[in-house]
Amino acid sequence: MKRRHFLAAASVAPFFHGSGSSAQGYLNTTDLSVTARSVWESWKGAYMQTDGRVVDALQQGASHSEGQGYGALLATEFGDEMAFRQMVDWAEMNLSIRGDGLLAWRYLSNQPTPVPDLNNASDGDLFYAWALVRGSTRFGDRRLLTRAITTAQALAEKCIVPSLANRDISVFIPGAQGFVSADRIVFNPSYIMPRAMREVASATGVVQLANAAQHAETMLAQLAERALVPDWVQITSNGMAGAEGFSTVAGYEAMRVPLYLIWSGQPRHPAVTRITRVYANSLNTGAPVPTKIDTVSEEVLEASIDPGYRSLAALVSCAAMSGQAGSSMPSFDPSQPYYPATLHMFAMIAANQVVPECVPI
Repeated sequence: MKRRHFLAAASVAPFFHGSGSSAQGYLNTTDLSVTARSVWESWKGAYMQTDGRVVDALQQGASHSEGQGYGALLATEFGDEMAFRQMVDWAEMNLSIRGDGLLAWRYLSNQPTPVPDLNNASDGDLFYAWALVRGSTRFGDRRLLTRAITTAQALAEKCIVPSLANRDISVFIPGAQGFVSADRIVFNPSYIMPRAMREVASATGVVQLANAAQHAETMLAQLAERALVPDWVQITSNGMAGAEGFSTVAGYEAMRVPLYLIWSGQPRHPAVTRITRVYANSLNTGAPVPTKIDTVSEEVLEASIDPGYRSLAALVSCAAMSGQAGSSMPSFDPSQPYYPATLHMFAMIAANQVVPECVPI
């Protein structure tokens, strides 16, 4: 995708207020090019049903709070109020059933009980709240902000806890139930999206989210000092280590860590620079992109040809280098699965917003 098309497809600009534009860095819907509309319509056509349900076909055709939040956020970026409303309405009807403002994490349409587990996923709720905050501005509906405040307050109450290693440090845990015991806290580094946490905190007044983002950035740097950041971590009174009983490779979850840090304005964070050498070979040779990596030896355990993962690797590698002009991000392909496709969209947006030198030339 050439630079002029890529910039249009990402459909975002540096944050500004000005004539003919919306707050928070959006372009007016009328400013979006044919290419931008084509990319967004391709994503919607591949992964969103007409009722607003975002479907992950590889995960038993499930829908997740993550997917509804991701999709609603993308809709705000592309100025698509109808799609935004459909995704939010579907989530409110089918996942907002806990009674506390948080969403149940998964919906399985082919099961007698479509929502068998009422636990939430804090990253899904975070992105959902972020989409609501942005939607309230983008579409001029303060009711969306009121709903975001409810989610943010519930996240602060139920998904932020003091660290067992240092009670002055707050930890954003993966869900309200099942991740805290007397001797350990289970932490998912990829659930940390600092930009989202700070924007939601600023809009809602729930400052605990911003504090947790700051603490998490430090924890991610500490993890990256000794190895690649893994999918799951346990925090005990002795510090941090791979979480027993969970994935401890740098896999499909952990690949979001550098993406979110770059999007949050930290392209030189140690968790970003650490992974670049692992991506270098695949980017230089055209080999499949690593998707599961041993955190210590950095041996590639699994790789993928999906363009979304290549787009992410290209962004990370470019952002961590100084003086680079352009990255090797491929064009968007709606035939790939939902997850790499969505990361592909995020990588394009992050490049345009934070590291425009990494926009493909």
